Amino acid sequence: MHLVYAQRYARIPSLEGTNSMDTMDTKILHDLVEHLMPLMTENKQKLCREVVTDRTRYLSVVLEDVYQPHNASAIVRSCELFGVQDLHIVEKTNKYLATSTAAKGAAKWVDVHKYQTTAACINQLKADGYRVIATTPHINDCSLQELPLEQKTALIFGTEGEGVSQEVCDMADGFVRIPMYGFTQSFNVSVSVAICLYDVMRRLHGSSINWRLSEHEQLELLRRWIHFVSNSAKVGQQKFLENLTAK
Repeated sequence: MHLVYAQRYARIPSLEGTNSMDTMDTKILHDLVEHLMPLMTENKQKLCREVVTDRTRYLSVVLEDVYQPHNASAIVRSCELFGVQDLHIVEKTNKYLATSTAAKGAAKWVDVHKYQTTAACINQLKADGYRVIATTPHINDCSLQELPLEQKTALIFGTEGEGVSQEVCDMADGFVRIPMYGFTQSFNVSVSVAICLYDVMRRLHGSSINWRLSEHEQLELLRRWIHFVSNSAKVGQQKFLENLTAK
């Protein structure tokens, strides 16, 4: 085996299925993705390459006990369409259900992380370097347009009707409100998510902040997306990695 590839191959994980290749050397991962790309149509290849460049983990969405399936469905679609890769779900009482065909289609392009407690979710996000922001009016809140974006941010949205829990308010690093000018003073949760994602992603796109995924993260997403699209990807990946060991 060539010395360079021998050193890189030492970092190759399991060959099974679509297991994460987070520990794989970036050069090998790039070669693997290029090897698998022809399994998709040229149009699909072009679309995947374009979409992945606008994906982000700089902004994440957290849902606390959202229970209405149509809201869950709309939220996962908004995350996918605005390029937010990670959706965190707290299922204290209610199970997350995205029921529509369109939402189920969107869900395969987004990483959904589930937690049984609010504390577990928030603690994990903070450990990963996120500033946790509760989307609720508060004495110390700021308007959406004024929300600082100098740090990775996780926006938490609460259950229908009641909003975020007191536990979220106690653990949050800050609070944000969406300006409203009517009598009702409350948006549907899926509408709130869409408004917040539109505003924050618009600002990120126009900023100098390094909000996009790393090269390795983009390649890993492309690899997984090829597996979603092509039934031959698993075999193609297996052969590529087996051939790599023979070099």
